[in-house]
Amino acid sequence: MDTNILLENGTNELEILEFVLNNYSYGINVAKIREIIPYQRVTPIPNAHPSIEGIFMPRDTMITAIDLANCLGFMESPIGGMFIITNFNKLNMAFHVENVLGIHRVSWTEIAKPNRSFGSLEDSIISGIVKRDDRLIIILDFEKIISDINPETGLKVSDIDALGERRERNVPILIAEDSPLLNKLIVESLKKAGYENLIHTENGQQAYDVICKCKENGTLRDNVRCIITDIEMPMMDGHRLTKLVKSDEATAKIPVIIFSSLVNDDMKRKGEALGADAQLSKPEIGNLVKIIDELVDKYHLED
Repeated sequence: MDTNILLENGTNELEILEFVLNNYSYGINVAKIREIIPYQRVTPIPNAHPSIEGIFMPRDTMITAIDLANCLGFMESPIGGMFIITNFNKLNMAFHVENVLGIHRVSWTEIAKPNRSFGSLEDSIISGIVKRDDRLIIILDFEKIISDINPETGLKVSDIDALGERRERNVPILIAEDSPLLNKLIVESLKKAGYENLIHTENGQQAYDVICKCKENGTLRDNVRCIITDIEMPMMDGHRLTKLVKSDEATAKIPVIIFSSLVNDDMKRKGEALGADAQLSKPEIGNLVKIIDELVDKYHLED
């Protein structure tokens, strides 16, 4: 199956691979996928997390295999099925699934955010739900799944301590991040780094609404001088937000930082084409602060 499907930049679309577990449909963003291969026997790792099946080495690259059924609270997966090999947050992982059904192109506006009936949104491993024909496809938060297995792969506010003593910088920053947990951690990290003047939103559409309202009120410089955005978000993704900001003369000079688990070579090229000023992978919270510092000084964002 060809998973190297390139979309026109900034269209607010994504492509979802639908796969099956326990007779239910789940989805993953195609941009996270390296390849799909038949199941291969793995070597177990002693004392590993229960969801880790083991390791194997296709084409001399060591990859950790994750039993996705175990992660979701089902019975352990039997031998067989497929491996979806992914790359995000600079990690190569293989997720064991029963079967792969196909790819759907959808707009981010079609993806519903799970509500609190699924439990605490910060703890949920569901990032969205989309309807196709007579079934619902549950889009899983694979970053959350991996960080639950190994917290060292997640965002660490403690990285800010390594930056040393900081001074307060009154630069208004707009944040677009749909994960409640990551939104909270990014805000905490930036405040710890001296950036207190923050507006945080849940997706690109909310962030763009803030920008439009500030334009109408003539308060853009008072409220938005730097933008930090995820890529994967319901309603409007980060690439679409970047395109709208950079194609508008009133906002084109506002620095945009893409902060996402999907910052690989292909996505970097897309971000550059859209005019993003910087792009970083999500674990690099310390580097995010350094980049903000550089942009503040370069563009004289402080009064």
